[in-house]
Amino acid sequence: MFGKLTLSAIPLDQPIIMGTCIVLILGILAVLALITYKRKWGWLWTEWITTVDHKRIGIMYTLLALVMLLRGFSDAIMMRSQQALASSNGHGFLPPEHYNQVFSAHGTIMIFFMAMPFVVGLMNFVVPLQIGARDVAFPVLNSVSFWLTAAGALLINLSLGIGEFARTGWLAYPPLSELPFSPGVGVDYYLWSLQISGVGTLLSGVNLLTTILKLRAPGMRMSMMPVFTWTALASNMLIVAAFPILTATFAMLLLDRYLGTHFFTNEGGGNPMMYINLIWTWGHPEVYILILPPFGVFSEVIATFSRKPLFGYRSMVVATMVITLLAFTTWLHHFFTMGSGADVNGFFGITTMVIAIPTGVKIFNWLFTMYGGRIRFTSPVLWTIGFMVTFTIGGMTGVLMAVPPADFVLHNSLFLVAHFHNVIIGGVVFGCFAGLTYWFPKAFGFRLHEGLGKAAFWCWLVGFYLAFMPLYILGFMGMTRRMNHYDDPSWLPFLLVAEGGAVLILVGILLQAFQLVWSIKKRHALRAGADPWDGRTLEWSTASPPPPYNFARVPQVEGLDAYWEVKQEVVAASREPYEAIEMPRNSGLGFFVSFFAVIGGFGMIWHIWWMGILALVAFFALIVWSSWDENDEFELSATEVTLFERANPHAA
Repeated sequence: MFGKLTLSAIPLDQPIIMGTCIVLILGILAVLALITYKRKWGWLWTEWITTVDHKRIGIMYTLLALVMLLRGFSDAIMMRSQQALASSNGHGFLPPEHYNQVFSAHGTIMIFFMAMPFVVGLMNFVVPLQIGARDVAFPVLNSVSFWLTAAGALLINLSLGIGEFARTGWLAYPPLSELPFSPGVGVDYYLWSLQISGVGTLLSGVNLLTTILKLRAPGMRMSMMPVFTWTALASNMLIVAAFPILTATFAMLLLDRYLGTHFFTNEGGGNPMMYINLIWTWGHPEVYILILPPFGVFSEVIATFSRKPLFGYRSMVVATMVITLLAFTTWLHHFFTMGSGADVNGFFGITTMVIAIPTGVKIFNWLFTMYGGRIRFTSPVLWTIGFMVTFTIGGMTGVLMAVPPADFVLHNSLFLVAHFHNVIIGGVVFGCFAGLTYWFPKAFGFRLHEGLGKAAFWCWLVGFYLAFMPLYILGFMGMTRRMNHYDDPSWLPFLLVAEGGAVLILVGILLQAFQLVWSIKKRHALRAGADPWDGRTLEWSTASPPPPYNFARVPQVEGLDAYWEVKQEVVAASREPYEAIEMPRNSGLGFFVSFFAVIGGFGMIWHIWWMGILALVAFFALIVWSSWDENDEFELSATEVTLFERANPHAA
């Protein structure tokens, strides 16, 4: 009845895992008890769980990302500690099979459930406000997208205490991920959690792409869109093009594991290298899916805090679209060593070098924007400057690895690990933190504590260099990735420095948590108006936090930096009465789809077939029910709009 699921699936013999599970369970129970004590269940259901407001969904995406950052970083600190202790006669504290799960979970969580939700959350919150829209094109679908992502995150965390996670690395290469070499449920947890969350990401991409193309304010031509909106457009174009490849690839691997097909086996006409080609045909565009929106964040931050228009707007847009096109021409540089030959390697090496050119254009545009500006060195600006230095170093190491003979030496070494983190932490993470700090007052109506934010930045920056610069050296010294033990004592000093850097990053994370708690406690003293940074784009023209309808009157756009232009002119406030606004109703569809996705995924992982079938039937029943529900909108009266606008006189 319960397939492969037995009591032995709970790792009672693993004190680290069980201790972590107990702490997590107690934490969840404490949160549930607090919600019950405060009698907030009704508020939580109506205001958050069933909301279709793009702003609240964006906030939930960001909250999910921050929670998964803690989970993913705990794996990172365990890996650094294990390698600091596992030299020569030392064996550390993680057995090999557990260590393999840790590094696999770390990569999977940080890319799919930290970086992706963080980027999608920022796009969800900001893009409709920047283009003068009242919501995204498909509000209910937006809720479904978020809850599917949350379902995937829940599944991957269930593997911590029920069963195991994959031991294959974060991309699950065959033949190691095939059934003969990974007979447990770890790879199944990996595949089902990413299939479910991947569908959510694809739906989100379709939604945001449609929103940008169809819902811009009157007068806002594409040549007038803010740069963040341009980068969001490019990122979602890549999502729509790349994520179906990931879904199809994982579907074929699932068929290999469940039905005995031979897509990626060494026998039966299969080819493991086809999987690697397919996964990186998704994987390298994924890098740009993640990094392009932070590029947009940096553009907004630099222009705002330099008090100047962005230098080279058109060249910035062209560079963004060139990166988007070239993103699908570089994937093979991830496996130059596969034996494709000098001609193929040479072609992909050249395209990899070429894609660095438009990125360099962006760096110079940001520098020229700052030149001659009256720069305010707030924490968003510090994150941006830290990015420009760090990402440039990471980019240069990437161009080095684009040279196939050099890659043959450095492939699979810690040099590669350092390079990857150099661009992902220095680019994506720093960019998301800059965006979080920059738009936080817009989301909640008060600023984050500036001093704590700057202290956290310096801990992250210095900690990063201590944690990853030694890995470049270790890569040259021959240390390969994913080692849980080593016999060369000359590596130990560098790994101890890297451990110290990871601890310093941990201090930065703790400071950010304290910053959030302190800022909430002192929110009245940190109260921000509608435009706390003297911004240039439309999101700063509405109240903080914005009303559910975003804009009482849809703005009329007449140029680039639309709100900045309005502020420079003396414009009499419109005396025309407000009109009623059609608003989408809350919907529980996303939550219930997520619930049955978890049930169905868990059933398929453990071969509990009746559970999977039940979830599938429930899913189709939900779709049919929601399709026939025509009561999906309500009218916000002109009186209600007027009352809100009068209570928030700073809203445009």
